[in-house]
Amino acid sequence: MALKGLGKGLGALLGDIDFEDEVKEENPSENIAMEIPLDKIDRNEEQPRKVFDEVAMTELVNSIRIHGIITPIILVEKGDRYMIIAGERRWRAARRAGLKTIPAIVRKYTKEQIHEISLIENIQREDLNPIETANAIKQLMDECNYTQEQVAERIGKSRTVVTNTIGLLTLPQQVIDLVATGRLSAGHAKVLISLDDPDAQCALALKGADGKLSVRKFEELVKAYRNPKQKTAQEQSLELKDLVARMQRAFATKVSVLGNDKKGRIYIDYYNRDDLDRISEILESLEK
Repeated sequence: MALKGLGKGLGALLGDIDFEDEVKEENPSENIAMEIPLDKIDRNEEQPRKVFDEVAMTELVNSIRIHGIITPIILVEKGDRYMIIAGERRWRAARRAGLKTIPAIVRKYTKEQIHEISLIENIQREDLNPIETANAIKQLMDECNYTQEQVAERIGKSRTVVTNTIGLLTLPQQVIDLVATGRLSAGHAKVLISLDDPDAQCALALKGADGKLSVRKFEELVKAYRNPKQKTAQEQSLELKDLVARMQRAFATKVSVLGNDKKGRIYIDYYNRDDLDRISEILESLEK
């Protein structure tokens, strides 16, 4: 279900409000900010953002204590109370700053518009973590019957970004948790989407978590997993391994083998002329 008047980004949804000058529209009262008591305002429980950066929040609180609230928040009426449509961070920070009221504009929106505004406001202004963004986009698609192209247009992203973001939700929960907590980047996680083995996805994710590998190195790791060398052909029997160990003792140097019982190569290392002479003497002794 497409909504008329939507699709031009956050400005189209919120009415392109100029908070310095009153905008003349058919219903100008919808653009007039009022001081609303903070204790009469409730958060939107379906708000996509679940985690707020504490450092950024503290900075906003300090700014509000000095300058106050510069941009009004957007509310809708819910009985004798109000629900936040845009501006939850400002509302939270105002409470922590000790304010009693907050400048707000009260609007009338449908449920679909509320979901869309909450999503776009967060993506464009507050940077949801990748999993919050993925869940919000999927919710918007499911509830409003939007295609990936329509969602991409509304949030100002390419369809490829939308596809890759939603794809994160197909990963095992362990990997999703790593991304949600910031231990694994969305770029790393995206590389895992093409794998079919959940156990491998989790194991590889842990190898790349916490900054241990760059995205490029992680891609190489996943590629190596997808295209392994023929392990069967390279498996070595206990007898072959024992032969290598005996040769190392006999030549008193490193001996290695590449191959298996049927075919391969044996390498005997020497590190100086004395090593080479000793190996030569051993061979001469064997020949006699």
